[in-house]
Amino acid sequence: MKKYWIVSLVLFMTIVPGNLKAQVKQIPFFDNKGAVKIQTNELDALADTIAVVNHRADDVVWSRIVYRVIDMREKQNYQLYFPMRPNDEYRSLFRVMLDAIANGASVYRRNPREIKPSFNDSLKLSGEELSKAFAFDNNMDNNLIQINQVTQQATVSNDQYQNYVKNQLKFLIQEIVFFDKHTSRMYTKIISIAPLYTLHPDNTQSKESFRYFQESVLCWFAYDELRPYLAKQYVIPNGNESQRLTFDEFFSQKLYSTYLVGDSNMFNRMLLEFVVNPDKIKKEQKRIETDLMNVEQDIWEY
Repeated sequence: MKKYWIVSLVLFMTIVPGNLKAQVKQIPFFDNKGAVKIQTNELDALADTIAVVNHRADDVVWSRIVYRVIDMREKQNYQLYFPMRPNDEYRSLFRVMLDAIANGASVYRRNPREIKPSFNDSLKLSGEELSKAFAFDNNMDNNLIQINQVTQQATVSNDQYQNYVKNQLKFLIQEIVFFDKHTSRMYTKIISIAPLYTLHPDNTQSKESFRYFQESVLCWFAYDELRPYLAKQYVIPNGNESQRLTFDEFFSQKLYSTYLVGDSNMFNRMLLEFVVNPDKIKKEQKRIETDLMNVEQDIWEY
């Protein structure tokens, strides 16, 4: 009798897990027409449940804010720039931002006196102000964002987009680097992101370089407010069609390339405000990067 009981138990343990496994919903690679299934309802559902790590204020014992530029001409950033013409499957990062505006995402005015963003409700762009911020070549007849005068609904002009995106080559991000004593780890978090637009994006060797750089900041997005839109769009694959990576995952995994343009300091100045020579800029960039690295290294005692 004991022998039969053992056999029954073994059979039960082998059959039940198989049934449980069969109940897990599998996402198909192909759709009902045999094409690769890119957009899924599951992706939209996941975007509404984005994981957020809440660090306690008492656990963050050190932090520093830095500003970095993402250059679309760097090979590592191509997936953020392409496709230039959006299609049913993929959109560029800039197009995702524009479509987010059309769907009601908040956009904040840049500060005319400094780079640092502010997310005060009084600084939200809307109506004509929003349209003016995305005017091609300062010509109000070439508005990229068009506003319905009756409903105040924002739409993206596809005709102007092709002309505009050619010069939209960079993004400015505000990051915070901090140490959490609870997990004994250094973290990097994007606080905000701004598209940079200028007809002369590489003008960094004149006394007016910082003014050009500052005026090229179109507006600021609070990154956490933008995340639900980034989580609903896959980046264009780079040699692997099976690689399904959303923009949110792309940024979370730090798969992009950047260079540093400033940090928070007592003088409240960016590098371009007091350094013009390219060699000196590189020297200052290396100094700040070394400082950030040394903080993490000095925390530990060997």
